[in-house]
Amino acid sequence: MKQQRITDNLTQLLDVLPAGLREPLERLGTVEDLLEIVIDLGRVPEARFSSRVIELTSEPITDYEVQYVVERVGAFGKDNRAGIERTLHRISSIRNRNGKIIGLTCRIGRAVYGTIDIIQDVVESGQSLLLLGRPGMGKTTKLREVARVLSDEARKRVIVVDTSNEIAGDGDIPHPAIGRARRMQVAEPAYQHAVMIEAVENHMPEVIVIDEIGTEAEAFAARTIAERGVQLVGTAHGHSLENLMMNPTLSDLIGGIQAVTLSDDEARRRGTQKTVLERKSPPTFDIIIEIIEVDKLAIHHDVTMTVDRMLRGQRPRPEIRVRNPGGEIEVIEKGDRTPRRSTGDRLPTVTENHDPTAAPELEGVDAVEEVSPRRRGSLSALHPSRKTIRVFPYGVNRSRLERAILENGFPMAIARDIRDADVLVALKSSYRREPARISDGSARGLPTVVIRSNTYAQIAAALRDAFHGSGLDKAETESAIREAEEGVLQSQASQEPVELQPRNSYIRRLQHQTVERLSLHSESVGTEPRRRVRILPDR
Repeated sequence: MKQQRITDNLTQLLDVLPAGLREPLERLGTVEDLLEIVIDLGRVPEARFSSRVIELTSEPITDYEVQYVVERVGAFGKDNRAGIERTLHRISSIRNRNGKIIGLTCRIGRAVYGTIDIIQDVVESGQSLLLLGRPGMGKTTKLREVARVLSDEARKRVIVVDTSNEIAGDGDIPHPAIGRARRMQVAEPAYQHAVMIEAVENHMPEVIVIDEIGTEAEAFAARTIAERGVQLVGTAHGHSLENLMMNPTLSDLIGGIQAVTLSDDEARRRGTQKTVLERKSPPTFDIIIEIIEVDKLAIHHDVTMTVDRMLRGQRPRPEIRVRNPGGEIEVIEKGDRTPRRSTGDRLPTVTENHDPTAAPELEGVDAVEEVSPRRRGSLSALHPSRKTIRVFPYGVNRSRLERAILENGFPMAIARDIRDADVLVALKSSYRREPARISDGSARGLPTVVIRSNTYAQIAAALRDAFHGSGLDKAETESAIREAEEGVLQSQASQEPVELQPRNSYIRRLQHQTVERLSLHSESVGTEPRRRVRILPDR
């Protein structure tokens, strides 16, 4: 769709200004790039454009002119914002210590149709996405267009949670720029998180659009919404993904960051110190889009992979898209892009019967300080000829265990009975009591990995210990790393991409690290079970 820039209702904004300010603006002629009008008591009024600032008069603003505007716009809320009914304009106030308004910022609201054509495929994917960028980069404008496209063109049930009436305009009737989407207003900014939850519980949306997630309560509400299967499209306070990771209040949106103490073997394998930073849980948002410039975006298609790379000290490789002067969309960097499994995909296990004893829901344990898994017994006793390691969990969250097996590509299945297991993975608090159920396994020397808490990071580390101790991975790992090294040499010599053999996700990760260590880039291509690493030449 060709972009159509609509600066509508500008006359209504000019109508609330005193004649001494309105007439200079009208004499300017075109105001297509006008951003805001600044009115401060005792100072010269300014019209701010995208690339210049114009003083409207030579006379300082008086109290009469400030009050003239205040009396002609909507009521100011606790966030000191007001609007003009059925328009997208926003008027923000500055107050003195006594609460009197002494300054106004009149920001021009515009509906821009076609502004999300650069990310329309991402928006329509059904995955939750977060927009980041500096003020003035068009985040709210894009949210408005997202609501319209998903409600009108995709025919989805969309609800806009509009805290300051900035997305859908002032008044009870929303601006037509949001299409058929419904709008829920927020009485006070402090209640935004409650309205987000109310929208899900009362109105059965397929999509929720929210602007400016900025508090811990709102971040928690966003996670709750995403976990209920609702697509969430929002913006957050932060210019980039790195800003978000360093923000302790909002880092939960990308999974949260915590310090983890590794075992000696794991620290040596990674080549790091024993205490490292790791992601605590799955990100709330599947995709993050950084708005670098108005027509230049960096798209992190797999937030999980990107955050993990950054925590390991590796630079992220987002897809970079631009709109060229001719209006066409170009991908100037492909970046990392991992296809996601559908929600219907399941990890094959020995049994589908859920044993509540083997997998209690211990969600509250996540706050426990992380320590490395503790081994008991000899993991080398696992038979290397067996293709699948059977894991018996005790006190371990089953859904996280299944996810850790699936995402790391371990050749493992969950055993229903301890007598069928090759290795026991147990939660320390449960294992300490040595219940009768596992005493037989302990007596026969069943290899055991004990974890301190029920977090994904601990469970994944325990499985890595079991896998490395089994002897299954050594030959394949050495072969895969050697193949990656040879592929780098081949790509450097031919200046052409080189594709390696299909491998599981764990081995592919090692190959990516090998390629990066040798100063080239790589990407994963294809679908399971033929997914493989492609080495890219340095051009």
